[in-house]
Amino acid sequence: MGSVTMKNYSQNVSILVVATTIVFASITATCGSTATIPKDFSAAVLIRVEKYGRGDFRTIQGAIDSVPDNNSELVFISVAPGIYREKIIVPANKPFITISGTKASHTKITWSDGGSILDSATFTVLASHFVARSLTIQNTYGSYGKAVALRVSADRAAFYGCRILSYQHTLLDDTGNHYYSKCYIEGATDFISGNANSLFERCLIHSLSTWGGAITAQKRVSSEENTGFTFLDCKISGVGKAVLGRPWGPYSRVVYALTYMSDVILPQGWNDLNDHAMQKKLYYGEYRCSGPGADRSKRIAWSNSLSDVEASMFLSKDLTGGGAWLRNAALKFKDDFTINDANPKGNR
Repeated sequence: MGSVTMKNYSQNVSILVVATTIVFASITATCGSTATIPKDFSAAVLIRVEKYGRGDFRTIQGAIDSVPDNNSELVFISVAPGIYREKIIVPANKPFITISGTKASHTKITWSDGGSILDSATFTVLASHFVARSLTIQNTYGSYGKAVALRVSADRAAFYGCRILSYQHTLLDDTGNHYYSKCYIEGATDFISGNANSLFERCLIHSLSTWGGAITAQKRVSSEENTGFTFLDCKISGVGKAVLGRPWGPYSRVVYALTYMSDVILPQGWNDLNDHAMQKKLYYGEYRCSGPGADRSKRIAWSNSLSDVEASMFLSKDLTGGGAWLRNAALKFKDDFTINDANPKGNR
């Protein structure tokens, strides 16, 4: 199951933490996944991307397309530093792919598209068992419409040290169980939205809102749905004023725990879209947060200040089933992969 340690975030709550060097894979076919589980988790097929032709492919999409349909091996796509102007899709039938840069500030994927929340994304993940590491993913469409940088519509996806940048609906965290570690996420309006079940750990959330824009717009539509966003040990910064969240769905659920909130957060904290009937359905919670924006003396009355017991369910990777699919990175690479492309190396 990989290296697992225990970390104490407070005196009363112990939280399961998996070492941040992990990527992941599932060892059991759970959560409805139909992917064939790799037999060997210690080795991954290595594919190199370099835009000037010194790798196996010049484009990231070309490398993804080379992976056989219904892939059953771990695939590691190493992307050399550079700016890649691409609109990328990881299809549902290509699971177990990791895409990694060397450093997020050096490896940038950028596109400009807007209008459709589902189709505007610079980078779309539809395949399960996906990992991204050390990438900047950006939509440069601007501030005049919905413009998604990253859409994640797949189960068991993890992101490490990535920068995700846009303005409105930056991250469409659509469906599935997801984990974000040490990521930087920037936007102004509903810039973390969707109906996934996700844990954001040690992330920096930066608001570009000048007055009252919502950081989150979570879309839980039923009390029976096991979805929601949890921000654990994160930091919130910004340039103006913002609220922690507003509902996209009537049972929207968002929790901030042990998170530093700068004075960018308005005193009321949350927004119900002036639909008072939703107040009993929404679950907006805060637990032992700090900073000037964490002062709850003027918070809206229907938000929750969580006790240790109430918070405990949100403070473990078990929240997303992570104990079943987070594991250590492959220890070695292999080149004996039959790719779906007959062109010579460096010309794709």
